[in-house]
Amino acid sequence: MTTDNIRKNFPLLQQMDTIYLDNAATAQRPSCVLAAVQEFYEQKNANPLRGFYPLSLEATESYQEARKTVQKFIHAEEPEEIIFTRNTTESLNLVAYSYGLNFLKEGDEIAVTIMEHHSNLLPWQMVSRMTGAKLHYLECTSEGELTDEALQKGINERTRLVAVAQVSNVLGCVNSIQKITEMAHRVGAVVVVDGAQSVPHMPVDVQALDADFLAFSGHKLMGPMGIGCLYGKRELLEKMPPFLTGGEMIETVSRYDAVYAELPHKFEAGTVNAGGAVGLAAAIDYLESYGMDTLHAVEQELTAYLFRGMNAIPHVHVLGSQREDNHTGIVSFTVDQVHPHDISEVLSSDGMDIRAGHHCAQPLHDHLGIHSTARASLMFYNTKEEIDRFLESVSNIRRRMGFGNE
Repeated sequence: MTTDNIRKNFPLLQQMDTIYLDNAATAQRPSCVLAAVQEFYEQKNANPLRGFYPLSLEATESYQEARKTVQKFIHAEEPEEIIFTRNTTESLNLVAYSYGLNFLKEGDEIAVTIMEHHSNLLPWQMVSRMTGAKLHYLECTSEGELTDEALQKGINERTRLVAVAQVSNVLGCVNSIQKITEMAHRVGAVVVVDGAQSVPHMPVDVQALDADFLAFSGHKLMGPMGIGCLYGKRELLEKMPPFLTGGEMIETVSRYDAVYAELPHKFEAGTVNAGGAVGLAAAIDYLESYGMDTLHAVEQELTAYLFRGMNAIPHVHVLGSQREDNHTGIVSFTVDQVHPHDISEVLSSDGMDIRAGHHCAQPLHDHLGIHSTARASLMFYNTKEEIDRFLESVSNIRRRMGFGNE
C-alpha cells in the first residue's frame, strides 16, 4: 500500500493542484464509488421495494445488499437494525423525535457532552423543551477529556439518555463509549452515539460498544452525499413510532388508521436513495479492501507528524489533547493575533483547503474560551509532503499578516 497508488483512485485529487485538508467536513470519492452510482442509474434504475418486475427487483436487491454491507461494517447483529437516512443529522433527529419525545418526560435528565456537534445537541434541546426533561452537560477538560468525576456527576439515577460523540469534530479526541454505555445502562439510560468522525477512520463495533443508537454519514467515509445511517438496537426500534409517514413504510392503510411496516422500512418513508446506498456500500468495500486497522494506523502516523510540526511553530496553539495519538486526523488550532478566517484565506491563497469557524460546536468553543478556530483534517490519502507544505505556510502566516518575523 503506497500513497501514490491510493491517490490514483481519486479523480479529484489527480485533477486539482490544491492540498485538501478538510476531510472532517467531507472526504473525496474514489472512482469505484462514482462508478457504482453511475452503474446503478445506468443499469438498475427503478423504484426499489415497489415493483415486481425484474428491474425493480434488481434495484431492491442492490439496496438491501447495501444495508447488509453496512451491518457487517459496524458489526450490527442484523441488517434490520440499519436505517438509511440522509445523513448523521437526520439520523440523530430521528432518535430525538421518535424516541426522545415518546419516552422522556418531566423529571428525567438528558446528559449531553459539551463537545457535541450541534446535530447531537439541538435535537436534545428540542426534546428538553417539549417534554420537560432537564438538559445536563458533561463538561470536558481543556484537553477534551471526560473525566470519571464528570461522568459520575452527570450520569445519575434520573438520567434517561446520554448523547455523546465517539470522536470530537473539533478536538479529535476519542471518548470512551464503552465506559459511558456501562455507566448509562446501570441507571437505565440509553446512549446515542454520534459516529460521524469515528466510523470513517477506525474500526467500530456497535455490539462491543453496547451503543443503543449510532449515527454516521456516508459522505465522510467516501460515499455519496445524501446517504446516512442510523443503527439502533432492535428492541428499541421496535417500540418507536415512525419519524416520517407516507409511502412504503406501511403494511395497510384504512380511512382512519394504518398498520406500519416491519423494521427497517417503517423508518424509511417515501422513495429511498438507492443510488446513494449502493455508493456507500462501494465506499465501505473500498475501505475494507485495505482494512480499517491499516488505514487508521496510516492516519495516526500522519496526524502525529502534523501535530509535532504544529507544536514547533511559535505563536501556534493546537487545541485538545497533548497526546499526538488522540487527535484522529483532526488538528484544530489558533495563531496569535490572527483570526481563523484570515488563516484560512492565507492558506487558501497557497492552495490549501482547511476549515475555519466554530465547526458547528459553539458551546465547546465557549467552554474553552475561544470564539473560533482553524481546522486541518486528514485522510489516509494525504501525504507528509503535503503536511510539510502546510506547515511552511502556517509558519509564515503572522509575517504575511504584518506581524514581522517575531
